[in-house]
Amino acid sequence: MGRTEPLPAVADLPIVTGPGMIPHQHARCRVIKNLMRAAAIATLALAPMAVPASASSTPSAVRAAIDCPYGYVRIYPEINFGGQPGAVDGSVKDLPSAIRDRGSSIRNNSDRTARVYEKRNHSGRHVCVTRSGGSIHDLRGYNLNDQTRSLKNNRNDCG
Repeated sequence: MGRTEPLPAVADLPIVTGPGMIPHQHARCRVIKNLMRAAAIATLALAPMAVPASASSTPSAVRAAIDCPYGYVRIYPEINFGGQPGAVDGSVKDLPSAIRDRGSSIRNNSDRTARVYEKRNHSGRHVCVTRSGGSIHDLRGYNLNDQTRSLKNNRNDCG
């Protein structure tokens, strides 16, 4: 085995590129490239930890995903999604007694819009909740608080 000498410190090496470089200059380029790679890897590894606090620690966002699984519309008996909700996975001409005339907020996690009506058979005043995560936290503003009687899901947009 031949004797090897330690490479000079990175700061002591000149920055030169090109075909006429001497061996220790190649070593400096390798060191710089390796440092840049390590920095890039560290940045990518730490990126998931750099999520804004509002997105990563919002209990209501996490609760929303748990409370309303994909494909369902949840009707809550209290404003701001409080109380024990009832789940509906399609159109219903007369909501179950547990949530009939008791809805105060709605979360729609289906791929269809949800229209909640004040009367049976999809009649009377209604409010439309957009698909895929749409919600209304307070039905009082729509004069439908505690007046949810039927629900219709369809592919038509709200509006």
